[in-house]
Amino acid sequence: MAYREHRRVLGASLAGTAIEFYDFYVYATAASLVFGPLFFPSDSRETELLAAFASFGIAFVARPIGAFVFGHYGDRIGRKSTLVASLLIMGLSTLLIAFLPTRAMAGVTAPILLCLLRFGQGIGLGGEWGGATLLAVENAPPGWRYRFGMFPPLGAPLGFIMANGLFLLLGLMLSEAQFMAWGWRIPFLASALLVAIGLWVRLKLSETPEFEAERAAGPPPSVPLRELVATRGGALLTGTFAAVACFALFYIATSFALAYGTTQLAIGRTQFLSLQLTAIPLLALGVVVSGIAADRFGAERVLRCGSMLGAAAGLMMAPLLASAHLGLIYAWLAATLFAMGLVYGPLGGWLPSLFPARIRYSGTSVAFNAAGIFGGALAPYAAQRLSLYGLGWVGAYLAVACLVSLVALRRE
Repeated sequence: MAYREHRRVLGASLAGTAIEFYDFYVYATAASLVFGPLFFPSDSRETELLAAFASFGIAFVARPIGAFVFGHYGDRIGRKSTLVASLLIMGLSTLLIAFLPTRAMAGVTAPILLCLLRFGQGIGLGGEWGGATLLAVENAPPGWRYRFGMFPPLGAPLGFIMANGLFLLLGLMLSEAQFMAWGWRIPFLASALLVAIGLWVRLKLSETPEFEAERAAGPPPSVPLRELVATRGGALLTGTFAAVACFALFYIATSFALAYGTTQLAIGRTQFLSLQLTAIPLLALGVVVSGIAADRFGAERVLRCGSMLGAAAGLMMAPLLASAHLGLIYAWLAATLFAMGLVYGPLGGWLPSLFPARIRYSGTSVAFNAAGIFGGALAPYAAQRLSLYGLGWVGAYLAVACLVSLVALRRE
């Protein structure tokens, strides 16, 4: 494949995941800052946050469903069309949130609609990551599998920077009253432009060589998930639990930490968002370092190192984050996000390697998104609950999640 085609494929895989993760993180940030009082009002700020984080977790329940649906068609009819469909579903769900009435306007209908659209976001992202990963990996030249596979994971820090960066700008430009009244809707509206760009990029792509070879070799599996469970069930479980750490590290360092910092530590919203935005490049650095190292030393070794560093970050959470010292908080955020990059970057090449091409979309998508239930859906809510008994319990939760991934990797 020519250099220009490689560049187009990598650009498309990176742009698509960046847009999808922007949509996903816009909700996560809004859940930490505004959805509690607007959609789940209560006399207790703690109760509002718990309800907002519970709605946040709905998408992680939807993601395996999206993984099954898009994996089914991705293995049967191709990667390109399913990637376009997943982007449309995610983008439309995000855009519609901008037009929702609040609880004060529409009563109980408002949070119900919010949860339905959050479910739609999960369906879209459930089909996105696996397809974007295969787009990169199945076009990789020999010896470059993990360096190509790291491009979809790089969409995560880019999406986070776009999402939280826009919230930060709005916080600087608008008063608190303006932000709560209408300013929070702007990041959701902006999704429409980003999705249009993503569709323009992806509609120019062709199918991957490995999928074309499978299609030429014979008919696709009639039910890919059934074949996946019957022939690669053990690999599916290994991939799922090995990916738990990356979700727990990210959502505790972003959603939970933002809520904890702005409420319990009384740090200003713009100040804490600034800390996170200056720490997120360490996530991108971790992804790049791990992708290069995985091609040289092997993915499992890099994933184990990242899981051990993540467990150490969990143990350091209480003394650093609870200190309320901005420098120490930044140090913890940077170390935690770098560890997340180490366990996230190789997944783009490693998870697809667990499955043959004929069921690879299903296997990669289901494993990654099932891990999101354990590591992502539960993490902010569980952390918020555990924080009532002390931040040390939250750190222990994070350390255990990383150890779960470490144990799963030892099966390989």
